[in-house]
Amino acid sequence: MGTGAVAAVSVERTKQRRSGHLWKKALLHFSLCFVMGFFTGFAPSSSSSWKAGTQQPPHRAGDPLAASRVAVNARANMVPPAAGETGLAASGGAMVDVGDDDEEAGPRRLLIVVTTTRSGAGERRRRRPELLRLAHTLRLVRPPVVWVVVEPAADAPATAEVLRGTGVMYRHIAFKPEENFTTADAEAHAQRNAALAHVEKHRLAGVVHFADAAGVYDTHFFDEIRQIEAFGTWPVATMSAGEKKVVVEGPLCSASKVVGWFSRDFNDGTTRAVTYNTEADLNPAGAAGTRAHTIDVSGFAFNSSILWDPERWGRPTSLPDTSQDSIKFVQEVVLEDRNKLKGIPSDCSQIMVWQYSVPNYIPLQTSAPKTHSRR
Repeated sequence: MGTGAVAAVSVERTKQRRSGHLWKKALLHFSLCFVMGFFTGFAPSSSSSWKAGTQQPPHRAGDPLAASRVAVNARANMVPPAAGETGLAASGGAMVDVGDDDEEAGPRRLLIVVTTTRSGAGERRRRRPELLRLAHTLRLVRPPVVWVVVEPAADAPATAEVLRGTGVMYRHIAFKPEENFTTADAEAHAQRNAALAHVEKHRLAGVVHFADAAGVYDTHFFDEIRQIEAFGTWPVATMSAGEKKVVVEGPLCSASKVVGWFSRDFNDGTTRAVTYNTEADLNPAGAAGTRAHTIDVSGFAFNSSILWDPERWGRPTSLPDTSQDSIKFVQEVVLEDRNKLKGIPSDCSQIMVWQYSVPNYIPLQTSAPKTHSRR
């Protein structure tokens, strides 16, 4: 009996010791998990802000935050590459490699969208809604995109507030004219030269397009002009609300090769066109009835490197009025070097850009009230 009692006591003590060890292990595990969870709560939720150049999360064209999210790190890519670098230097444009779910993977060329504004009380009232509409379009464009907005310095504070809330990477240029402009076209021409001077000064390598704030765009249009290596052109539809007139002007194309120019008035149904007779015919000024010799700025885009490296595109460096009138220089180059001119889209049969001309005021037609005579 004595031996059995001792054995029972020994077994009971062994069970108590094992139970105590289990509680100690559980308490130790709980403490470790609590401490790790406590300090994990102070860690950043994403590693994208730890260093520059971290890959951004995938985004879609319709993502409203895509433009503003990529704009944070895309600024570094706007600097032109060094002479010894490969890839970007060969393509002549700043590119960004971002994740995408579509088939077109890899780097994309920077789009430089230039918008000018007009002075005047009526234009100021329309400026905010027009800029907001264009900003919503640019937010749907896949990055990298930089929006260069030029306007008179007196109107800059109000527009700056609008641009800050768009979510689009932008550069705001307050334009101080040296002379008083007599026409709106002269003012817009000077503002475009100011924008090109900014692009040339900061070497913004990419594709330049002049987008009117009153324009309407197919979002696929911006993917098309990204493929431009030198110069590109496309049909533009101009609609005038005051004159109730619709005109389409642009290039005649064989595949993506420009073979002439046309202008079609949908009001009277007339079409005027001219084609190049021979490969040596480089002067489209003989296109009577068309605007080929003065191609509209909304109807072409070009590689910005021609502003500071004209020899690369077969142009002499000593040209008169190149620095003073850059937009005129570019328009002449686009028309003269038609072998480098690409039609967009490939057959130039689709209208992707619409320009609206709306008067500042539309008079209301009032009629005299009808009177009823009693018999």
